[in-house]
Amino acid sequence: MLTVNAYAAPSAGEALVATTIERRDVGAHDVLIEIKYAGICHSDIHTVRGDWGPQSYPLAPGHEIAGIVTEIGSEVSRHKVGDRVGVGCMVNSCGECGNCRKGEEQYCLKGMTGTYGAVDRDGTITQGGYSTHVVVTEDFVVRIPEGIELDAAAPLLCAGITTYSPLRHWGAGPGKKVGVVGLGGLGHMAVKLAHAMGAEVTVLSQSLKKMEDGLRLGADRYFATSEPATFEELAGTFDLIINTVSAAIDISSYLQLLALDGALVNVGAPAEPLPVNAFALIGGRRSFAGSMIGGIRETQEMLDFCAGHGLGAEIEVIPADKINDAYERVLASDVRYRFVIDASTLG
Repeated sequence: MLTVNAYAAPSAGEALVATTIERRDVGAHDVLIEIKYAGICHSDIHTVRGDWGPQSYPLAPGHEIAGIVTEIGSEVSRHKVGDRVGVGCMVNSCGECGNCRKGEEQYCLKGMTGTYGAVDRDGTITQGGYSTHVVVTEDFVVRIPEGIELDAAAPLLCAGITTYSPLRHWGAGPGKKVGVVGLGGLGHMAVKLAHAMGAEVTVLSQSLKKMEDGLRLGADRYFATSEPATFEELAGTFDLIINTVSAAIDISSYLQLLALDGALVNVGAPAEPLPVNAFALIGGRRSFAGSMIGGIRETQEMLDFCAGHGLGAEIEVIPADKINDAYERVLASDVRYRFVIDASTLG
């Protein structure tokens, strides 16, 4: 076993603290990664605070991991020492079910193994990227192209793929009108990606305070959802709306913004239910759907797409001792647009 430095939550109600965690020995198909940067996702906060159910503690979160391969197992063929690599929201799956065979490991019928807070193949609880090293089976490690800096690449492993996957699946591109609800960690990547795909992009945010940023990132239009006139003006407009916020919103009102056969796709994950008025769906043959990250193949495709278009996350790099402050700022929407931990400060 390898003992590494980390930041972990001792319980649901306590701040994260410096500690050490254990990593398994490198097996035949494993890759040891020296973590350089780890993004802070809103999911990390929900999970360690028990919003999505009970957890095993201490728990080191983090599923936006960018680093360098420092050791490989004897049977590893996909990666070599020195490679720039990333790890996202999952570190294993059954590999045998229909979804896994399709390259949609995130929807593994037996349940994919999350990067933290999940039962690993050896029966231990997985620990995430707020640490100096991680051991992952080679099939769940992706290559980070040279065109993206590691710090800006880290959030792509969750925020990037979480928005890229539904944009691709629902056909964002030239001639399509895409709305993005919220301009945060997920939303700013949705804007960048949809714009790069050639879609007409509109940001739907509570206020206009981030309007300048939204237009700079690639939005064509920007509207405040706090203004009732917004929902009147934009009724029947969008082919696709990506809802990135992790809070309860009036889904039925947003469904009315869709054109015929349009889809509203939820990628944010609020703890509260999201009720829907059936008439908001059937009136325009509209769809209300959900999407969760992407498979390994699609994640690599997303990274290559970002490198080809010069895209990375908008980040604020912080030392490890600022993680708890960063959590409070995320909850206050005081970040533009993703905190990234410098893993060298973990000790």
